[in-house]
Amino acid sequence: MIEPAFTGGHLDGIGVYTQALLRHLPHAGCAMRPYSWPRLRSAGPVTKGEALPHTFERASFVDLMTPDAHRVHMPVDVFHVTDYRVVRMDCPVVASLHDALPVKHPEWCNPRMRGLKNWLQRKAAQKADHVIALSHFAIDELVDCFGIDERRITVVPCGVDEEWLAPPPAHAVATTLQANGLRPGYFLFVGTLQPRKNVERLLDAYLSLPPAVRAERQLVIVGSAGARSEELLRRIAAAVQDGVNVVWLNRLTDNTELRHVYAGAGVFVFASLYEGFGIPVVEAFASGVPVVASNTTSLPEVTAGAALEVDPLDTGAIADAMLTLAREPAVRARCIAAGRARAAQLTWNATARQTAAVYRSLL
Repeated sequence: MIEPAFTGGHLDGIGVYTQALLRHLPHAGCAMRPYSWPRLRSAGPVTKGEALPHTFERASFVDLMTPDAHRVHMPVDVFHVTDYRVVRMDCPVVASLHDALPVKHPEWCNPRMRGLKNWLQRKAAQKADHVIALSHFAIDELVDCFGIDERRITVVPCGVDEEWLAPPPAHAVATTLQANGLRPGYFLFVGTLQPRKNVERLLDAYLSLPPAVRAERQLVIVGSAGARSEELLRRIAAAVQDGVNVVWLNRLTDNTELRHVYAGAGVFVFASLYEGFGIPVVEAFASGVPVVASNTTSLPEVTAGAALEVDPLDTGAIADAMLTLAREPAVRARCIAAGRARAAQLTWNATARQTAAVYRSLL
């Protein structure tokens, strides 16, 4: 029986991915032992499972100073790292590297100690015995930015829980929408608020729509504030103060409520500038919501023709696609049907089975 161990993450994309694997890998024949790195300056409990022997900072320092003499002992068959914090172990190490964003586009990331962090990430990525990429798009960037041998990379796409493929109870959806001040049929975005998510252009596109459309359909933004989001937050607050139909849900952490918010949407808009995968797109597909998505990075690979694709730098194109899906029933129906079919191909159960196969290949 394979016994992988996980370092946990908070509920951004990495956190969603990690929790999904923890739920579904047991069904793929894996006995699980979750681990988390202890906090550097805190005696508080670890975020998930058991504490690793040392903090990541201390383990990395020892690893860098004695690369050939020291390997952390772990009582497992395979150790799977899901958040880039890789050190050498005395068992095979699998690392899920979601993208090369911090190295490729440092201007979109938290500037604090960015150079040091990028250097550490490059070093860490090279320590894994095998790397899981979430899309074929990511392979070239992982090779280029992290110096990983392409022969050590396997693509395993992300997914969605299969229960999302069936609509949630209508009364539960109505309750969640009412509690959050939402009216069915809104334009929806889900994701951490940060420059690469391109929410400022989404806001511009929404503001350019005919007044009657904006009166009928809210723009609902779900996600916490990320690095370099100050100007976006100012603009959202100004729009709300001016009476624009914009709602920001920054504390929606319950997965059931999130599913309800998807179910109440009329159009999902994901005009991101850069994605290693883009889990919210698959969640929208599964929820029966037609999608506007970027035509760049991994997103065309994920959508596979089931979304209206747009240039994320073209605000007018984003607005036109939003209007098309709001006003043209035939296009809506086609995108909804294609999206559901695509979501059925991308489930967390499938992700777990393919991930387990990677573990077995190392034993």
